[in-house]
Amino acid sequence: MRHAVLLLLFASIGSFAHAQLNLDKLKKTLKGGGMPTTEEVAAGLKEALTNGASKGSDLVSQADGYFKNAEIKIPFPPEVKQVETKLRQVGMGAQVDKFVLALNRGAEEAAKEAKPIFVSAIKQMTVQDAWSILKGEDNAATQYLDKTTSPELTTKFKPIIQAALQKVSATKYYADLVNAYNKLPMVQKVNPNLDDYATEKAIDGLFVMVAKEEKLIRDDPGARTTDLLKKVFGAQK
Repeated sequence: MRHAVLLLLFASIGSFAHAQLNLDKLKKTLKGGGMPTTEEVAAGLKEALTNGASKGSDLVSQADGYFKNAEIKIPFPPEVKQVETKLRQVGMGAQVDKFVLALNRGAEEAAKEAKPIFVSAIKQMTVQDAWSILKGEDNAATQYLDKTTSPELTTKFKPIIQAALQKVSATKYYADLVNAYNKLPMVQKVNPNLDDYATEKAIDGLFVMVAKEEKLIRDDPGARTTDLLKKVFGAQK
């Protein structure tokens, strides 16, 4: 009888210990060890995009951030490629190169002001399909940001790029080149909009860098610098 009581007691203790262990696991899950909620996913995506936009802006706003980055370097406007070709043929290659450098310097200068614009857009966006973005491609959140904020970003960024192009004399160099080209015999006169082109390419370059930062956060646990990023992006693996 005594032996049976001891067995029952040990069994009860074991059951209690097992139950307590499960309870501890449940508490740990509820504290953040389990799958993130939709709200956490949305917050995590915004945090990742904010980090990516900040780092991306910082990288491209440095000297040669655009000019020496083959992925985002802004070339002579391709829609008037014949202008570049013709001017190089008549010995104005150095002037063309000076303009391309100034064009990229303008983008680098403007990128200094891009961070708060991106961050503001990120904070205002509503991520209703947060889970699909989380489970999407490596740049799914960046694509979503591009699709939903590009018009507003373009409107806000254009005057900044205009000022930056004037500051580094890119506007003057471009006007000089176009005027020189239009004076050549037997050419069709051109007058493309440099501000629109530079704005589009500068924003495209920023999104390229944001996408690289997003991919890094998705792929490299070491890049997830907060508990929220670790929880949200750790859950997708």
